[in-house]
Order: sequence, then structure tokens, then C-alpha cells
Amino acid sequence: MEPLGPRTSWTFVTHHARILAMILRAPDMRLRDMAETCRITERAAQAIVTDLESAGYLTRVRNGRRNLYKVTPGTLFRHPAEGGHEVADLLHLLADLTSKAGTRARSG
Repeated sequence: MEPLGPRTSWTFVTHHARILAMILRAPDMRLRDMAETCRITERAAQAIVTDLESAGYLTRVRNGRRNLYKVTPGTLFRHPAEGGHEVADLLHLLADLTSKAGTRARSG
């Protein structure tokens, strides 16, 4: 399906939201895999995870040679326009969309 309108560089979903949704689906996902999926550098993915951890949206625990991430329940959107809503609602929607896209890709 072709995008509507002229091609531009912006998207509706930020890299921060994508990475947080990935962590919700796969708490042991490697930064390298997050970066590859988002089509960003590993350093950029690391900076996003650090942003999310500093803001209280996730916690990171060392598990052997890997990190195990956990999305913090009950966190709210940062912008006042959505401030009363939990981030988890969006993350579950994104996680569901991504799993459906993966299913379509495998069956198509």
C-alpha cells in the first residue's frame, strides 16, 4: 500500500514509542535488534533506551551478558494534551499491529 500524499521524513510513531513497544513484546531484546528494526544506529537506540529509563518509562536489569528490560506500569504520556492517558494503551496497540504485520509477512 502506498502512503498518502507526498513523501516526507516524518512519521506518526516516534522511535521512542517503537522501542518501548518492542521492549513490551520482548523484554530481553538486544539493542542491536531494536536498532535494526527501527532502522537507526545502535548508538541511537542506546540513547533512546537511556531516555526512557531516565524518564521512568522502563527499568533495566543485567541478566548475565544481556539486559532485561521492564516497562513501568501506569506511566502517563509526557505531553499535556495526552497527559491523563497511560502509555501502555498505545504500546499494546503498537505491539498488536507489529505482531499482525509479522503474521502477514510470514503468510504472504
